[in-house]
Amino acid sequence: MTDNSASAQSTLAAVIPAGPSAGAVIAALSIGAFAIGTTEFAAMALLPNFAAELGVDEARAADAISAYALGVVIGAPLLAVAGARLAKRKLLIWLMLAFAVFNTLSALAPTFGLFVGSRFLSGLPHGAYFGVAALTAASVVPRQKRATAVARVFLGLTIATTIGVPAATLLSSAIGWRSGFVIVGFLALATAAAVAWKAPRTPASPDANPLTELGALRNRQVLLTVLTGAVGFGGFFAVYTYIASMVKTTLGGSEADVALVLVAAGVGMTIFNLLMAHFADKNLNRTAFAAFGLGALVLLALPTAVSAGLYPMAIAVFCMAVLGGVSTVMQTRLMNVAGEAQQLAASLHHAAFNAANAFGPFLAARFVAAGHDFPVAGYVGAALSAAGFVLYAVTLRDARRSGYE
Repeated sequence: MTDNSASAQSTLAAVIPAGPSAGAVIAALSIGAFAIGTTEFAAMALLPNFAAELGVDEARAADAISAYALGVVIGAPLLAVAGARLAKRKLLIWLMLAFAVFNTLSALAPTFGLFVGSRFLSGLPHGAYFGVAALTAASVVPRQKRATAVARVFLGLTIATTIGVPAATLLSSAIGWRSGFVIVGFLALATAAAVAWKAPRTPASPDANPLTELGALRNRQVLLTVLTGAVGFGGFFAVYTYIASMVKTTLGGSEADVALVLVAAGVGMTIFNLLMAHFADKNLNRTAFAAFGLGALVLLALPTAVSAGLYPMAIAVFCMAVLGGVSTVMQTRLMNVAGEAQQLAASLHHAAFNAANAFGPFLAARFVAAGHDFPVAGYVGAALSAAGFVLYAVTLRDARRSGYE
């Protein structure tokens, strides 16, 4: 064996552990995505329930959704930079332990103010976990399969929208909305254990430091990609937040009807997440344009679908999940352009998507508060998705000018 081949094998062994397979590593990481997806999306579905118990109207109750998203936006960059010198495995474990504690506090909150505060704290570990998990998953597969690896981690999130959120919705009708947050606490503990068992035991790079990570903030391509995700994906959240309200208030449906539409959204996100990842591994940019463009068209048609009844609405919600593929596409693009600041850039991606989670519902709420019915969120979402399409075109033009493409 030559010195070069021995060196290559030792380097590979440092990146891909001899023990757990790539599939086992990704499966462990996806449990955390399931826990995060359940609490993030279930909070939207349970909005009418906790609004009633905590004595606020639904428009104000959406502040709890925005508080969680604000926690992600703030926590993602701060924790990514603060954890720059930690091994990724250790950082993932600590993030999930914190997530367990804060979601348990959400379940125990006696007033709306304390509930909003606990939702903010719950959001802090979210972005950093997803960012570090995506990098960990990408490190155990060949470069040309990175989008698929990231999508498989995110599969936990999309399965949460299919199973976890509808289950939490139905459970809340039986024993109360607080039970959903207790379950998420247990899921977070399970994630910490799975990551401790299966994640690569790769030590932190000796060159890693907060200043290197902060270099992402000087990279225009990173910032433009983050902005594209923050605006474009806001269209999805502008509608998803008000699914329960559309079904119950606009259509006069039941909790079971809400669960049906949420399942449609979850199945759509699962399918489109994997489908978009497959196409992104072949042509990243065309996939991004397709997701934003098709998402805008579907959201534009959503109010008409709602007026036609429950099943047309469910079909439209399934189709709007094409926007779910944007997450994997933007995450992979950030890996391509972030240089040495991978951890912060990956975490900023999730800060951006939760800025979308805050901004989309906030903007839709302004139209609802002005007297429009809940389906108006579809028009708001379509405008935001179209803006994402335009911003991505601007991003690519800048990349060509600056030599990234």
